[in-house]
Amino acid sequence: MDIRAIEQAYRRYARFYDVCFGAVFQPGRRAIVETMDCAPGERILEVGVGTGLSLPLYPRSARVVGIDISRHMLDQARLRLVRGGLANVAELMVMDAENMAFEDDSFDKVVAMYVASVVPDPKRLVDEMRRVCKPGGRIFMVNHFHSRNPVLGGFERLLAPLSKQLGFRPDFSLDRFLGATGLDARSLRPVNLFDFSTLVEARNDKQSAAEVPAPAFVAS
Repeated sequence: MDIRAIEQAYRRYARFYDVCFGAVFQPGRRAIVETMDCAPGERILEVGVGTGLSLPLYPRSARVVGIDISRHMLDQARLRLVRGGLANVAELMVMDAENMAFEDDSFDKVVAMYVASVVPDPKRLVDEMRRVCKPGGRIFMVNHFHSRNPVLGGFERLLAPLSKQLGFRPDFSLDRFLGATGLDARSLRPVNLFDFSTLVEARNDKQSAAEVPAPAFVAS
């Protein structure tokens, strides 16, 4: 997977993404927004917002910012904002999730829906989500991971060489993802039809800059 392949894949998907991936994955989007329990005034970042299928689900009292690498997907999201009058969505921005332009500790909660198996470097994605999330804030993800069912899992492995064309990794392992990223998952639960996806909730346990002790001076 690389950025160019992702952009090309989602340029193709943009106009029919909602038809193919809208209703079937909407229960997972709804479940994760409900789990986020957004409080009035909280700043929420959605990474990989795509065509904005999740945006109408957020409470109007929260301030939402969405980013995506695909300008074509964001064009569809902006149309959704206009049609829905979603004034609580502050910005939709073209941005690389692995190299965000936001300052540290910018958001109360950060969420990525069906993104972890798409980006070139999932660890870098999680590192950036941690960085822009406030200490003690929460990080949420929902994604399909490699099936433990031997038949379906075998089929996903067969599709793995087509990852660039598909725009995602069909054999993406939850265990390897958690191990590589060091994400401390407080909750894992299945969502979507046939438990096809997993909702991951984690607390951002990093220290703020003010809390990090200064290095001790050692005389030479």
